[in-house]
Amino acid sequence: MEKSIVYFTKEISPQSLIRIYEAMGRQLPGRVAVKISTGEPGGHNFLNPMLIKDLVNKLNGTIVECCTAYRGKRFEPKSHWQAIKDHGFYDIAPCDLMDEEGEMKIPLTGGRHLDGYDIVGTHLANYDSMLMLSHFKGHQMGGFGGALKNMSIGVASRNGKAWIHSVGNTNNPDKMWGYTGDQDGFLESMAEACKAVMTYFGPENIVYINVANNLSIDCDCNGNPAKPEMADIGIFASLDPVALDQCCYDAVINSTDSGKKSLIKRMDEMHGIHTVEEANRLGLGSRDYTIVEI
Repeated sequence: MEKSIVYFTKEISPQSLIRIYEAMGRQLPGRVAVKISTGEPGGHNFLNPMLIKDLVNKLNGTIVECCTAYRGKRFEPKSHWQAIKDHGFYDIAPCDLMDEEGEMKIPLTGGRHLDGYDIVGTHLANYDSMLMLSHFKGHQMGGFGGALKNMSIGVASRNGKAWIHSVGNTNNPDKMWGYTGDQDGFLESMAEACKAVMTYFGPENIVYINVANNLSIDCDCNGNPAKPEMADIGIFASLDPVALDQCCYDAVINSTDSGKKSLIKRMDEMHGIHTVEEANRLGLGSRDYTIVEI
């Protein structure tokens, strides 16, 4: 594949978020879903609603999420809606729990684990395009979370998350923990779920932005995350999710910030880059990229 373009700005502001979206040169058609993490109650590193408000409103977008597979405060729709309100997202734009009224299977070809389908919320059918607006940071199971994790685990329904975490062995959230020994299989399953979502929308109907701030080793799904040890990096954007996550990973590795050590350890001990490797193998994008600073 040719090198993909990854746009970058050190400035993290509502204005720079709009500029970097516009730099990609792609207009999202129809009804736009903006996929974020609404953040587990107790945590505080999730994307600030006031940072994303102007861009979401520019797109006439709807903030979308799904319930979690772990029994936290976003496992049931009622408590998840409370988290959405408490964290300020309900005040800035329309919001939607996509699996609140059920789930559906979307097809997958060429995977190793998920047996031909991904499981997503039925409300996904209400949208024509998607902005994958991700907080790039560490993750206790995936090594790191960026566009690919947001598109796979994030778009999956509660049972779909169990399907991915268990490497296609069960869609029961209470049983999935018995199938978490295959780490690379889990990472490969995330890449497979990404392929299903990209096929569903069409690659031309999704764009990707990663905000690399509050760089904790823990995900926003952690209600008590470790404090960030390295400084914010900036905002990255691309039409290619593989290049985007590879670029963010490389930005941490190549940083001169001495606080990067714990994040690198987290990414590497969980073999986080393997999701990028598998997404590349599945043809979802290129690991080779050119950075264009705006």
